[in-house]
Amino acid sequence: MSPQVCEFHLPLSPEELLKSGGVNQYVVQEVLSIRHLPSHLKAFQTAFRAQGPLAVLEHFDTIYSILHHFRSIDPGLKEDTLEFLIKVVSRHSQELPAVLDDAALSMSDRSAHLNALKMNCYALIRLLESFETMSSQTGLMDLELGGKGRKSRAKATHGFDWEEERQPILQLLTQLLQLDIRHLWNHSIIEEEFVSLVTGCCYRLLENPTISHQKNRPTREAIMHLLGVALTRYNHMLSATVKIIQMLQHFEHLASILVAAVSLWATDYGMKSIVGEIVREIGQKCPQELNRDPTGAKGFAAFLTELAERIPAILMSSMCILLDHLDGENYMMRNAVLAAMAEMVLQVLSGDQLEEASRDTRDQFLDTLQAHCHDVNSFVRSRVLQLFTRIVQQKALPLTRFQAVVALAVGRLADKSVLVCKSAIQLLASFLANNPFSCKLSDTDLAGPLQKETQKLQEMRAQRRATAPSAELDPAEEWEAMLPELKATLQQLLTLPQEGEGISEGVAEMETPKEVEGRIRQLLAKASYKQAMILTQEAISHFQKSEPFCHVDPEESEETRFLSLLGNIFKGPAAPTQEENPQAAAGNLGPGEAGCKDKPSGSEPEDCSDELVKQELLVQYLQDAHSFSLQITKAIGIISKMMYEHTTTVVQEVIEFFVMVFQFGVPQALFGVRRMLPLIWSKEPGVRDAVLNAYRQLYLKPKGDSARAKAQTLIHNLSLLLVDASVGTIQCLEEIICEFVQKDELSPAVTQVLWERATEKVPCSPLERCSSVMLLGMMARGKPEIVGSNLDTLVNTGLDEKLPQDYRLAQQVCHAIANVSDRRKPSMGERHPPFRLPQEHRLFERLREMVTKGSIHPDPLWVPFKEAAVALIYQLAEGPEVICAQMLQDCAKQALEKLEKSDHQEAPQETPVLPTFLLMNLLSLAGDVALQQLVHLEQAVSGELCRRRVLREEQEHKRKEPKEKNSNSESTLEEEMGLGGATADDTEAELIRGICELELLEGKQTLAAFVPLLLKVCNNPGLYSNPELCTAASLALGKFCMISATFCDSQLRLLFTMLEKSSLPIVRSNLMIATGDLAIRFPNLVDPWTPHLYARLRDPSQHVRKTAALVMTHLILKDMVKVKGQVSEMAVLLIDPAPQIAALAKNFFNELSNKANAIYNLLPDIISRLSASEGGVEEEPFHTIMKQLLSYITKDKQTESLVEKLCQRFRTAQTERQYRDLAYCMSQLPLTERGLHKMLDNFDCFGDKLSDESIFSAFLSIVGKLRRGAKPEGKAVIDEFEQKLRACHTRGLDAVEELEVGQGSSQRAPSARKQPAVSDNFVTPKPRRTTRQQPNTQQRASRKKLRIVFSSDESSDEELSAEMIEDETPKKTTPIRRASAHRHRS
Repeated sequence: MSPQVCEFHLPLSPEELLKSGGVNQYVVQEVLSIRHLPSHLKAFQTAFRAQGPLAVLEHFDTIYSILHHFRSIDPGLKEDTLEFLIKVVSRHSQELPAVLDDAALSMSDRSAHLNALKMNCYALIRLLESFETMSSQTGLMDLELGGKGRKSRAKATHGFDWEEERQPILQLLTQLLQLDIRHLWNHSIIEEEFVSLVTGCCYRLLENPTISHQKNRPTREAIMHLLGVALTRYNHMLSATVKIIQMLQHFEHLASILVAAVSLWATDYGMKSIVGEIVREIGQKCPQELNRDPTGAKGFAAFLTELAERIPAILMSSMCILLDHLDGENYMMRNAVLAAMAEMVLQVLSGDQLEEASRDTRDQFLDTLQAHCHDVNSFVRSRVLQLFTRIVQQKALPLTRFQAVVALAVGRLADKSVLVCKSAIQLLASFLANNPFSCKLSDTDLAGPLQKETQKLQEMRAQRRATAPSAELDPAEEWEAMLPELKATLQQLLTLPQEGEGISEGVAEMETPKEVEGRIRQLLAKASYKQAMILTQEAISHFQKSEPFCHVDPEESEETRFLSLLGNIFKGPAAPTQEENPQAAAGNLGPGEAGCKDKPSGSEPEDCSDELVKQELLVQYLQDAHSFSLQITKAIGIISKMMYEHTTTVVQEVIEFFVMVFQFGVPQALFGVRRMLPLIWSKEPGVRDAVLNAYRQLYLKPKGDSARAKAQTLIHNLSLLLVDASVGTIQCLEEIICEFVQKDELSPAVTQVLWERATEKVPCSPLERCSSVMLLGMMARGKPEIVGSNLDTLVNTGLDEKLPQDYRLAQQVCHAIANVSDRRKPSMGERHPPFRLPQEHRLFERLREMVTKGSIHPDPLWVPFKEAAVALIYQLAEGPEVICAQMLQDCAKQALEKLEKSDHQEAPQETPVLPTFLLMNLLSLAGDVALQQLVHLEQAVSGELCRRRVLREEQEHKRKEPKEKNSNSESTLEEEMGLGGATADDTEAELIRGICELELLEGKQTLAAFVPLLLKVCNNPGLYSNPELCTAASLALGKFCMISATFCDSQLRLLFTMLEKSSLPIVRSNLMIATGDLAIRFPNLVDPWTPHLYARLRDPSQHVRKTAALVMTHLILKDMVKVKGQVSEMAVLLIDPAPQIAALAKNFFNELSNKANAIYNLLPDIISRLSASEGGVEEEPFHTIMKQLLSYITKDKQTESLVEKLCQRFRTAQTERQYRDLAYCMSQLPLTERGLHKMLDNFDCFGDKLSDESIFSAFLSIVGKLRRGAKPEGKAVIDEFEQKLRACHTRGLDAVEELEVGQGSSQRAPSARKQPAVSDNFVTPKPRRTTRQQPNTQQRASRKKLRIVFSSDESSDEELSAEMIEDETPKKTTPIRRASAHRHRS
């Protein structure tokens, strides 16, 4: 069969070319063997040189054979074939224009060229696909083997880099398709198979995931242009649409590539209709189907989103097709449609020159976006807020919607989703940055101008009415104009009712409704809205059955009723007058208008009108600005609570928001700026860095013309933070400033200005001077030389001899100097002696003198100064105990002199009296010295002993000879095991302990002299009833107890009596802290008194409860106190009326839940105590507490065990309330199928209690939870459980046995009736008290005998005693053994 006569049909598969088809159809005659291929290819090349592209008609079998054996042939042959075919097709494309233009072309020649074209294109495209398939397989191998040497492996496989060869082939095919080749076919209709052949290879190339890589960009562009030609010239739109939809569903990497292609075809090739076709196909997809196919939905969503970004104007005409997806279940499609709307608002529907239709479309899109702020899916809500953020940033949001969207953002701050909250904060920050109102948004600053301009507007309106009575407005129009102000005034009046201003007489007794109506109308005309409303209120109550005050619709809101009545009064008489006599109304206007035309000043009314319009716009602007400021203020309160969220990104957003709010001058922003300070201690580096950056941005970049001006502004801003700052806030700020100083971010000018203020070289107030010293002290922590080099200057200026003394400044001077040295305990490796100053230094002379002289003056600032002074002496002085002993003696001497002086002045028969403040100062000073002496011994002295020992051992070690080292094997072994150092450490610790126990409070020591006085004051609260004295004495007693275990043991009864019985909350709070410290220092002594510590958690004082919660949290989490059943007192704090205390309790249980099974082990006791009839809590609070506690039970084994214990507890519970509580607890557990089996096994325990409706409801809620995640095989067990529940609820426990017999499940009944052993953790309280808690019964019984009365009238020593009697002292239980840290090393 001659190839010139046969027609080449493009096959669907290569095998079809081997089969004999129809008449004149080309068939491959022979598939050549591999060894014959090179010679036949050369023959083809030779024929090509002679015949041109038509040579393929005779040698197509050679190319087919190469394709057939493609995987097996040599790479060189593949490369040669590809190059040769490219040359053939290129040559053919060059010759075809002449052939197509030849009018005398014969039918046979046209057929020959057509066959050659199809053969050449088929061969080239098949070869391209073969290379691409092999390249993809090589790519997968590269992923397995690693990326190195990938290019060399590709070249080894193909003999060349295939990725560089694809683009020329695609460009050649594009060039070929651009020719008018359809004339080669009959009737100039190109066959669909040929177009599919060319475009099919493009789609197959796109399916390769590597096509999205940047290096393949030329290939992508070539594919897009090739398909673009096919679309424009060969009617490929329908096929392209179907193919794009399929590819989006199956290939995630293609969304952005196809978007680029479609936008190119729509713009450069003019094929806009393909956008509509694709969108129509996506719009017709069933939402339920998309929900089942998340991959396809993701592809469609990404495609629509990016398409809207590129060609929003073209896509907008097809948006109506996509609206159905807004109601679909797939959130990704909703996000995509909403994003498309936002892009259209940004790029197409923005600007002031929009036509009405475009404006309506924009408003519809924005309405839809606002509605989806409340979408059920958090990802959609977050996405909408992000879209609004973009709209606001690009200033595309109409001002009329500003307030509504701000309100939406503020509302979303309370969203449960962290992602939504974060997006809402970002949106509010964008509103702030792009607000059209002002750079300063203080609601207080805006309120004044708003009120002033509103009053001016009212005056202008009244003046206009007075000057132009003939040119009155239509009452209806005038009513509409005044309506906004009326609404604002009415809302203010309804929220803050006020007495009528200027209406002293109100409604007179003889006044008729018509007269009152006229007065109201006159007040409205004068813009006296508030007076009109007050008069209307009085008229409604006075004329309840008279017109027009009787027509009141009770179903309408109060505001609507009020406005409707006022509108009827204002518009009522004017309308009929004009209707009855319209000509007269027109006549009234005529002369006025004519007069205006004749007068030269005829433009004055127009000018007045313009001024009025301007004033109305100004008032509207100020109202909007004020409303916006109020919304931001409201948001600040909500956002500040998110500052301590667990999510780092949210915290960072909150910090950035407060930085922006602060820069916009919102007064409440300073609260947030201060609140973020403790985050400087965060363990998250991102949060810590965010705080540092915030303060860097707010305070280190001040405005000013010079370095000095900037420094003054910086110091002023930082000083504002120190005003009324707590100790914690100051410590946080100190850490931040220390960081800035260490990084040299503070300029020298700042230090210079601070010193000038501190030394009064520049005029400043005492507070400014004090804050300057504080800031210098903070900087000294980063660079001690800032204060160290000017120590004498600071002493001379801050501790000068001026009278009266400035103790606040002196205290800050002490803190600043203390930062010169390191306060921490010296480390083992420290070689240099600690920094100390001699006793004779002027610093200590001035401190001693100021403390001594100040003790005889009742200055409250002396107490904190004295505390700082004593701490500084012990920190920096050589032999600080000598200085402080002298100071105590001098103060005591002054007190005795005062006593003697009063003794001479008083009558002989009266007892001499010492001023209370003097005794308070003396005891407070003694307590501070006692505590600092202890700290000095345990840190400084112990550290110095250790340092000297290490130096001595090093010197001895150097002197030793090698022989001595080897001979002493025992000592070598001890050194290797670390026993030598541990023994020495213990020796030093025992030495310090011995000094504390035997010396400090014994004999003739200075501190020992104050003990009798201290105990007398504490033991006699009736005689010494001054609150400040009691506070100082109790604190001093706590500090003295820290020194010696013996003294502590002897005074614990007194301490805990005061803790429990003192009428002063401050005393109880201070003693709670003191006993907490004692529990850490002497745990075995304090352990028997632990119930008294827990008891303070129910203290009536909020301050004491907060302190107790903090102390107990610290003790329990540090394992310094045994966690007993009294921890239920901490659980009760979860419902404390004070939010701070409830937050502390929640934080405690959050931390406790991180400790293995801690909460699980405590739950039985907590449930027992809280549900007890005595000492428990009410039912609703119980539910709140247990819901929180049971949320920490997450392990299946814990849940199953608790289910079994709770079921067994039904048998021992005694009251209906306890049954309900147990049922509620079970309903809050995260039950599994195994937990259900436990309930079925123990059904007899609670079955008879199910008649109670609340218990039955609790178990039904368990069934509902189990059904949600139940597997098909487990549903039968759930159904059985529910049937048993319902049977018991309606007919009792006997009905269950009948049900089991009916179901043939009698085997379970005996096992269910068996009583499992009750766990020790969940036994009823009564048996436990008789066995395990017997030692405490005596204590519990004896508590009723406690009697103590604090009264200043008592004089007897026995009656004034504040101590518990011996029987009331708790007996010691098993001690808590705390091994020494030194012994651990041994």
